[in-house]
Amino acid sequence: MSNANLYPKLHNAMWPGLVGKGSPGAEPFIDLDTMLDLTAKAEVNGQKFDGVDLFLYDPHTNIDISDDGIKALAEKIAGKGFVVGSVVAPVWFDGNAMGDDAKRAGWVTAVKKACRIGQKLRELGIRPYGIVRIDSAAGVADWDKDPVGNTKLIAQTFREGAAVAADHGERLAAEGEICWGGMHSWKNMVNLLEETDRPGLVGFQADMAHTLLYTLGYNAEKHAILPAGYDWKNKNTLLSALKKLTKALRPWTIDFHVAQNDATVKGSGGHDKTGKHCQVDDPNGKLDIPMHAGYWLRDENRNLTKACMHICWDGCMFPNEVLMKQDTWNKILGAMIAVREKHGWSTLG
Repeated sequence: MSNANLYPKLHNAMWPGLVGKGSPGAEPFIDLDTMLDLTAKAEVNGQKFDGVDLFLYDPHTNIDISDDGIKALAEKIAGKGFVVGSVVAPVWFDGNAMGDDAKRAGWVTAVKKACRIGQKLRELGIRPYGIVRIDSAAGVADWDKDPVGNTKLIAQTFREGAAVAADHGERLAAEGEICWGGMHSWKNMVNLLEETDRPGLVGFQADMAHTLLYTLGYNAEKHAILPAGYDWKNKNTLLSALKKLTKALRPWTIDFHVAQNDATVKGSGGHDKTGKHCQVDDPNGKLDIPMHAGYWLRDENRNLTKACMHICWDGCMFPNEVLMKQDTWNKILGAMIAVREKHGWSTLG
């Protein structure tokens, strides 16, 4: 099967080998080499993944990696036939965007280090597109003690991060998840982006799994779009909800994660409960991936936005048994190809 569409490029996230892994009682990490190999071996009718998105943290990539280490990383990835797209700044470990001065400084430092790596990868010719992924690294309960004040503080921190990103030729994208204070509902997310007021430098990373929970109002019932007790058999109601959701957040969207979701929440290891990423063919999955992706990748008039030069599959918190099966990645690649066939384009411009 040939595919005339060359864009968006198809990427696989490397962090499913890290997130929710490695802590006491959790499954062990899966190293970067293994994740790269599994991605490289995936193939559907002669089509393969174009690249990978990276988590800039041990044991995959040390945030303080040397210039020589970045060069070696680039060579390793290029050796698989891949480029790098978006990278994740590890803002949670020493930072909190609404914390005290030290925590906020730690958050900005993590962003600065991630931007340095991203810039170096661009200069090496291995990273033609992509953003630096951020979030507030703050809990919902703490944010709720002072919603207005805390949103202003997060926005101030985001603006400091935006200045750092601009110095490195980077953009930041906040991934909306129900577990991050100030970002835990679609209305709060829009409000934070508007309060930050750095269009072109700070945007939104839309994940199909996480944003589905926005429609249900997890952690923010008053912002639910779908009615209580919603019957998932009523497809038109879901489409109306997605239309409302994407109308608000699409203009801010600069990065996109393809994912499946069963409308439940899940935590793994040390990761707070958030949207559950399901296998692409999960019988309980609520998303028609190729169709519903179009609500993010096309505007209200159904014209392609072309805002994202690549799209990435996020299999975060998949069990290791699932991650280690090559068939998992072949099925995922098939879904990604279907999205590109439906919402892709063939030339730049």
